[in-house]
Amino acid sequence: MMHIDRMKFLELFGNQIKTLRKEKGLSLRQLAQLCDIDYSDISKIEKGQRNIQISTILELTKGLEIHPKDLFDFDTENLK
Repeated sequence: MMHIDRMKFLELFGNQIKTLRKEKGLSLRQLAQLCDIDYSDISKIEKGQRNIQISTILELTKGLEIHPKDLFDFDTENLK
């Protein structure tokens, strides 16, 4: 089984959310209005400072209008 560094994964996941948000032209506050997550929590998620639940993933995908798998479409090769 591959060992994945948890903190690095959270950072990469957060960077993916930030990238997708910016591609949509959304501010933190605008994304927060589109999903049931406070903008300060989205900021912490983007910085890799917050571990999230499945329901948060669903809210983020609703706000970004993407499929949940798109949140995990980033390179994890350097996490080993």
